[in-house]
Amino acid sequence: MTTAIHRFVEACRRGDDPTVVARMKSGWAVMGQRQVLLGYCLLLPDPVVPHLNALDGAARNQFMSDLGALGDAVLRATGALRINYAIFGNLEPALHAHVHPRYTDEPEAMRTGNPWGYDWSKAPAFDVAAHGGLRDRIREQLVRTL
Repeated sequence: MTTAIHRFVEACRRGDDPTVVARMKSGWAVMGQRQVLLGYCLLLPDPVVPHLNALDGAARNQFMSDLGALGDAVLRATGALRINYAIFGNLEPALHAHVHPRYTDEPEAMRTGNPWGYDWSKAPAFDVAAHGGLRDRIREQLVRTL
């Protein structure tokens, strides 16, 4: 089965994806295609697996460790209040994890809601000119963590 996650990982491997933050031991750290919350990132496993439970103990531990390291880097680079993490895989049935920075200046109604409550169609698409500097700061913070 080929999913969007498979296609994203292939683009990362080819060097075709400008959202790439870094290659990590378990996969690829990338900026979200839609920056609904500035600094939104994902961790994509390489190789792609269907879900977290498909990884053996060591690979699963590495993925989760990399996910925490990515969250640490996003937190430091953005100055966010906290990081929310999510792993679903229902829409795209391949493992991928979401890293959402949360901010004190979010609208009152959204501060305690999940990020899927935002209108993603109105969120700015990742753009190197607008978001490349933040991507690079996250990368710098990630290198310090690893």
